[in-house]
Amino acid sequence: MRVIGTAGHVDHGKSTLIAALTGAHPDRLKEEQAREMTIELGFGWLTLPNGEEIGIVDVPGHRDFIENMLAGVGGIDAALLIIAADEGVMPQTREHLAILDLLEISAGLIVLTKCDLASDPGWLGLLSADIRAIVKDTALQDAPILRVSAKTKTGLDDLLLNLQSLLQTKSARPDLNRPRLPIDRVFTMSGFGTVVTGTLSDGQLSTGDEVEILPAGIKGRVRGLQTHKKKEEIAIPGSRAAVNISGVDADSIRRGDVLARPNQYQPARRLDARFRLLKDATASLKHNDEVKFFIGASETIAMLRLLGAEEIQPGSEGWIQLELRDAVVAVRGDRYILRRPSPGETLGGGRIMDHQPKGRHKRFDESVLKSLEALAQGSPSDILLEAANALGIAPVKEIVARSRLEATNAETALNELLLINSLLPLEEGLPAASSDLLIASQSHWQTARARVLQIVSEFHKTFPLRRGIPREELKSKLKLSPRIFTAILARLLADHSIADRSSTVSLPGHEVRFTEGEQAAIEKLKRKFEANPFSPPSVKDCQTDVGEDVLGAMIEGGEFMPVSADVIFRKSDYDSMKEKIKHIIETQGKISLAEARDAFNTSRKYAQAALEHFDAIGFTIRDGDFRKMRN
Repeated sequence: MRVIGTAGHVDHGKSTLIAALTGAHPDRLKEEQAREMTIELGFGWLTLPNGEEIGIVDVPGHRDFIENMLAGVGGIDAALLIIAADEGVMPQTREHLAILDLLEISAGLIVLTKCDLASDPGWLGLLSADIRAIVKDTALQDAPILRVSAKTKTGLDDLLLNLQSLLQTKSARPDLNRPRLPIDRVFTMSGFGTVVTGTLSDGQLSTGDEVEILPAGIKGRVRGLQTHKKKEEIAIPGSRAAVNISGVDADSIRRGDVLARPNQYQPARRLDARFRLLKDATASLKHNDEVKFFIGASETIAMLRLLGAEEIQPGSEGWIQLELRDAVVAVRGDRYILRRPSPGETLGGGRIMDHQPKGRHKRFDESVLKSLEALAQGSPSDILLEAANALGIAPVKEIVARSRLEATNAETALNELLLINSLLPLEEGLPAASSDLLIASQSHWQTARARVLQIVSEFHKTFPLRRGIPREELKSKLKLSPRIFTAILARLLADHSIADRSSTVSLPGHEVRFTEGEQAAIEKLKRKFEANPFSPPSVKDCQTDVGEDVLGAMIEGGEFMPVSADVIFRKSDYDSMKEKIKHIIETQGKISLAEARDAFNTSRKYAQAALEHFDAIGFTIRDGDFRKMRN
């Protein structure tokens, strides 16, 4: 399914030509019909000689309605640049041509209308030469110039044949399984409810699909689909579609909103882009200029930040970051237009390079400029790698979605980058373009790895008597999701960059080393435990003897086992108690507190602390005044 659009100066016969081709006049408003001037977008369709149906978007030509024109021209496959033979090239002819060039709509025909009013072959020849000079170095420089008259019907058949030939050279719109429909019209139909129209791109829509209206995020469901007033079950990319939505009020939707499947697009208020200022612009473009931003069917005010330059001169290009007043839906590669708010003037346009930049860039940051250059000029591998760098550690399918590469190109690029280790899988499995496996660019992985090792190293320096940093503390410092944290640690463990000690993480080879004085205090404390293994010094006494940090290191090292806030045993004595209690219970079926006290020749304090600890860890279970083994 293809869509063509008209362009050209007011009163040059755009709507009349469409009416002659389709049999239906596209001007639907009473004011348009009374003034004989297109104000809003008009829509229609026609059938080419080969039987293909194509949609038509008819745009206003008057300078007062140029912004309405921008809402309709963004999604077209080809353009008809309309020039009246009796008037020739006029101001809006040039402005519309510039817009088509900025949007890179290279497929087009130049149509001389009203040829019945200028039948002099000499005049038409001069006019054609003038047009050739004007379209030179634009997207339409090689477009055929056709002569027609809607009034006498001459040249219409030739126009249709040329249009058919032109569209046959255009490849079908890609199906990226991420449908989006920039909404250019909203209305209510009695008995049906809310209907929106637009040109569908990037994927199919089907009856019954759950959808959302962005940027508001309003959820609904596709109740019905129409293309060219014919009911369809599926709308394909490139088609003009009318979508009947259930569960959404028409008053909550406006032109410029985007209909999409839930969770496939993220609205943005900041965009990175390449910009070209038209050579006939009245002034240069400066940092912090306020502009009108047009993309898809939406428009909003934006503050323009120049990157790498103080200004952009007419006819020149540069990098910009746009801070938008209202959120829009855009993806890498989308074309856009900028206009000056007052006095109204089309400034230029370009291509979105990053639709989800990390933040506000430093204006003269070389790394930012190099990254944008790679996105602008790179191969599929370069583009996929930039997407990976932008997202950091992320599922493969999210990186591919950000890159906007087609499935085949994405798969090839992914395999190339994996082969040369520019991308690294962080989870088990075979990465594919559609997979959910976590992956990271080599540069981002090195940054993440260095950050982990730095945190662990600093912990060792701060706490030399501790075996390692607790896992949860490390995760908190890294500010990572559990899944990404686990994936990073798994890879670091696999390449022996870190050592895993149960609940702590350390650098390989890290050992707790005591000073001579600390070691002497430890030996003295151990002798106290040997003298009274089941009535040992309290935790507080131990801290007094060797220090809190040294005692903590001995506990971490497994030499001592605390069973309560104040009672601690040597690990060997603790294990001995555990085995003896188990033996007594297995022999006589249970054990009392008094029996435990007597069995270890200790006091009630120590026996009670030990039994309550064994209950807490699930080794025993209390039954009245006795303990039994927990099953």
